Amino acid sequence: MDYAATLLSKLPGASRRDHGVRRLVDVLNTYLPDAQVKKVLDAYEFGAAAHAGQSRKSGEPYITHPVAVAQELAEMHLDAEAICAAILHDVVEDTPATLEDIEGRFGEEVALIVDGVSKLDQIQFRSRAEAQAESFRKMMLAMIEDIRVILVKLSDRLHNMQTLGAMPAQKKNRIARETLDIYAPIANRLGINRLKVQLEDLGFKHLHPYRYRVLENALKKSKGSQKQIVRRISEQFSKAMAEDGISGEVIGREKHLYSIYKKMAEKKRVLSDVVDVYGFRIIVDDVSTCYQTLGLVHQLYKPMPGRFKDYIAIPRINGYQSLHTTLFGPKGLPLEVQIRTRNMDRVAESGVASHWIYKADDKSDATPQRRAREWLANLAELQQSGTSEEFLESVKVDLFPDKIYVFTPKGDIMPLPKGATTVDFAYAVHTDIGDRTVAAKINRVLVPLRTPLQNGQTVEIITSRGAKPNPNWLTFVRSAKARTAIRNHMKNLRSVESVDLGRRLLDKSLKDLNSSLRKVGKIRMAEALAELSLKTTEELFEQIGLGERLAPLTARFLMGAAEEGEAAENIASLVIAGTEGMVVSYAKCCYPLPGDDVMGYLTAGRGVVIHRNNCGNLSNFRKQPEKWIAVSWEKKIDREFNCQIQCETRNRTGVLAEVAATIADCRSNIEQVEVISRHEDCSVLTFLLKVKNRTHLAQIMRNVRKMPNVIRVSRDCA
Repeated sequence: MDYAATLLSKLPGASRRDHGVRRLVDVLNTYLPDAQVKKVLDAYEFGAAAHAGQSRKSGEPYITHPVAVAQELAEMHLDAEAICAAILHDVVEDTPATLEDIEGRFGEEVALIVDGVSKLDQIQFRSRAEAQAESFRKMMLAMIEDIRVILVKLSDRLHNMQTLGAMPAQKKNRIARETLDIYAPIANRLGINRLKVQLEDLGFKHLHPYRYRVLENALKKSKGSQKQIVRRISEQFSKAMAEDGISGEVIGREKHLYSIYKKMAEKKRVLSDVVDVYGFRIIVDDVSTCYQTLGLVHQLYKPMPGRFKDYIAIPRINGYQSLHTTLFGPKGLPLEVQIRTRNMDRVAESGVASHWIYKADDKSDATPQRRAREWLANLAELQQSGTSEEFLESVKVDLFPDKIYVFTPKGDIMPLPKGATTVDFAYAVHTDIGDRTVAAKINRVLVPLRTPLQNGQTVEIITSRGAKPNPNWLTFVRSAKARTAIRNHMKNLRSVESVDLGRRLLDKSLKDLNSSLRKVGKIRMAEALAELSLKTTEELFEQIGLGERLAPLTARFLMGAAEEGEAAENIASLVIAGTEGMVVSYAKCCYPLPGDDVMGYLTAGRGVVIHRNNCGNLSNFRKQPEKWIAVSWEKKIDREFNCQIQCETRNRTGVLAEVAATIADCRSNIEQVEVISRHEDCSVLTFLLKVKNRTHLAQIMRNVRKMPNVIRVSRDCA
């Protein structure tokens, strides 16, 4: 302490009065050598000088924030480099100091962590969804480089949540939602329970303040009686352990508000049912004593069937280990008991940050660190595919793990998401195994590949050298790794096949115009590519093969035969990639409307005919995929479309006039009316109407359906 006091006395006056630094130094002295504590104090002096004159929205000097972040990491016994980076994490962004200044004074390692944290918030986005997804992707990549980046970021977010009260309501909601959606799950995935619990409770408090207050007050009212029950049962456990020669510690666990709220929401249970569950944690010296203690508590109180979980033999995905059991306590009160060793308890609270061995060569005994690195290695593979949004969706599967555990034929344990299939298992073993999967066995019995797996099953995958992933697998796989691998394969396959298909389609269309790709020549092709803003002929062929550009139109364009304004009066307000100047008409079998999912079909003489995707006649076109065209509606369309509805009405005098009047009241013209069938009690009428879009049609159908003499109304489709 004298050494720390001497160092603190040398800092500027404002620094000497900062109790946060004194508290930080007290913790650092318990596990860091003097030279490293001095380095942290140097970082504080540098940070305090850089942030001089800056204050937070709460009015406190700005330097209190980075010191609080460093304090959280010190409680987890992180190394001096991480603590320095925590103190300096906002310096580059908010002050004139540069990364080079930090590297020169504190070393490359500290500078890299600061850079990783700073970069997470320095990118501009077109939309909030993109911003969140891209920021998330950058965070994951920073974690892959150095996991201490995310530990600093999580501690930074925790202190921001603790001081969120000064923020405007809208910003407060956004930050709280982001904390619950991303930061708390990451803390959980890395096994850092102390951060996860605080982030969840603070996120809940700011996102749902009223619900938080109701739960908090209810807990306070029940705490008095709870304390007595917890103390009495704890004493019973301690006494029984002492009689059996077991040394250990019994702790009555406090409930966390967000976990209570989630349990109420997910299990549809009332508050009294959730509050009356009592939690105990028993910490002993070694693994064998854990199982001995389990037998002891089962002798004291009867266990609930099906409520025992052995996370020691089969750890959770984040490295968490413990025995969980639920007992019938006094008067039938449920008692939730966790039994673990001291080392397991430290891992449960600090996860990947427990007994920090970041630079150690031997990581064999560091289960959370090893598991975290395995997960991060998978992330490095996942992030190479698709957009930021796709990446975010994929990783969310891993961040909200509802896991099952199955075995390989050799007895190795494989954790998978709940609902995972044999294909997920195959990809979890290795991407190549997944790609070449042809069959699977569960407990030595052949099963379909889409079979969901159950806890404890033994799974065997049968592969074939020439096998390839089936696109249909995407409809049932659950794991991020499997989905990403299948998509990657399909993208690569689609690109190669599309180029080949596009070349053949274009050559065929040119032959219809008495030409060919060879006759077009390199000069004309280069001119055309420049006009179309394309770099290579392969890009053009791929667009044609994917249906993004029509082969006949491209052929005419290459031949210089495209006529401007051709049939312009027939061109609808519909965007069709590559169909500029093409005649567009709408199928009378299904009457598509703006907002419908549609496809185009290229016909001789009629140009592009637009059909709804669920049109019955599409089955006739399946054999000619080269004539299908990807189409999409414009956002603003100011015109009317034909649409057909079918009404089943009671046979009453004047019912046709009543329905027609209702349709007219919705500002729609009736083009044609037809009575399809008439029975003794009812009639079936069809109306051909003019409507603007699906919303307009829905309004008409809703008003007609409300009529007393209308039994049923539907949109007519062949």
